[in-house]
Amino acid sequence: MRLSKIKKNRSKFIIILVFIVFLSLITSDKSSIVFADASTDNEVKSIVENIFAIKNKAILSKDLDSIKSLYATDTRYGQWAYEYEEKKVKYINNWAEKQGIQFVDIIPKVVIKKSKIGDNKCSFSLICNTEYKYIYPDQPEAINSSRMGTYHSFQLSKRDNNWIITKEWYTDPFADSLSLENIKADEIKQYISSQPPRDISNINEKRKGAKEYAERYCGAATIEEYGFKYNNKYRDFNPEGGDCANFASQILREGGKFKENSTWNYDKGSATGPWVNAGKFTHYMINSGRASVIARGSYEKVYKASYKLLPGDFIAYEKKGDITHVSTVTGVDSKGYSLVTCHNTDRNNVPWDLGWSDKKIKFWLIRVHY
Repeated sequence: MRLSKIKKNRSKFIIILVFIVFLSLITSDKSSIVFADASTDNEVKSIVENIFAIKNKAILSKDLDSIKSLYATDTRYGQWAYEYEEKKVKYINNWAEKQGIQFVDIIPKVVIKKSKIGDNKCSFSLICNTEYKYIYPDQPEAINSSRMGTYHSFQLSKRDNNWIITKEWYTDPFADSLSLENIKADEIKQYISSQPPRDISNINEKRKGAKEYAERYCGAATIEEYGFKYNNKYRDFNPEGGDCANFASQILREGGKFKENSTWNYDKGSATGPWVNAGKFTHYMINSGRASVIARGSYEKVYKASYKLLPGDFIAYEKKGDITHVSTVTGVDSKGYSLVTCHNTDRNNVPWDLGWSDKKIKFWLIRVHY
């Protein structure tokens, strides 16, 4: 979701309040930070990049102490923010254990979109494009890559001649699920690790078109050459509740060459319900015969069937009886595990269940008929 959404409804976003006092010089392993006199944009950017690097390093090393120093744990907001970050680090590593993978690198790319730098305060909005690289232990040479894009509103203040973080609001791709409770991880890991690679090179041209469109216009999760942008031909519905179905519809229309009709269409900023609403989109595709259900149910019920998915198919995510999100399948990793691309939050070839591990979530695996 965009920053305008943040301002309208901050309760949906993570509020991080960080106080860092008496920080030492940056060491070669980036285990600590110094906020020197940030007199240029590049210096401010370097400070912010270092913060993201420390957080990502904590995921790789499982060293929570390295991020704890970023938070004022003696304050309510600081303690809450640290506890959330702690849960996120644990969740990602628990998911990796379930998956039987090892993260080998996490690379943040910070792009400052707007900034206001004063003598004692800096404020800016930015996006962070984070690349997650992982391997399966029996295939160390096959490095898999996924990207997630997040939108942040950031503030630095100068105290005692040091720059410190005072506020940050951002959308979190893991906010919908930070647990892997009661899941049979060993059985699942064994099944995933036993799968051979899947060759998807023979998919038809419409499926290839859907894949290419999704990867080009997935916003903050794109590769840098695409500019981290949505397709400006279409309205961004994030400020009005979400853009996932709008993007899935674009993928089918622009990439898959599906024709619009009176039920499913977009015109000059206006769209029908099945175009922009995740639940209506899913039911329209099924009821119209343009798609059919491969499987529906909990993760443990459907994960084996997920290997039937192809680029251009999609997955719908159901919470409390309501489909709240859709993602388009755009690839497979070195073990044939399906990868998805979507908006809000922006994902680019990310394992389809990462961030959706709540046991109450039901998955709809949908075959699209191109």
